[in-house]
Amino acid sequence: MVRQKFNKKEIIVGTLAGLLAVVVLTSYLWDIQENIRLGYEIGRAESQAAALRKDITRLETTKASLLSLERIEKTAREKLGLGDIRDDQVIYEDF
Repeated sequence: MVRQKFNKKEIIVGTLAGLLAVVVLTSYLWDIQENIRLGYEIGRAESQAAALRKDITRLETTKASLLSLERIEKTAREKLGLGDIRDDQVIYEDF
């Protein structure tokens, strides 16, 4: 049995086809890996955003409680020793 030899053109075409297949497969696998990485990154960003939203809500609640008029009045009376306004402390001006 005689084995047929490949000529240079067939070797070059076969090599180029093999390289093209390797490049296409590599780029496909890279694309899949990049999509997975971005998916994890999006998941982490969404969980951070949810945590920040929760912190904002907590801080707004704290702010509202600190600015409540009842709390301010209680602090003024207990810590600063302030009382009700007397009539002689009020000054009226005509405009």
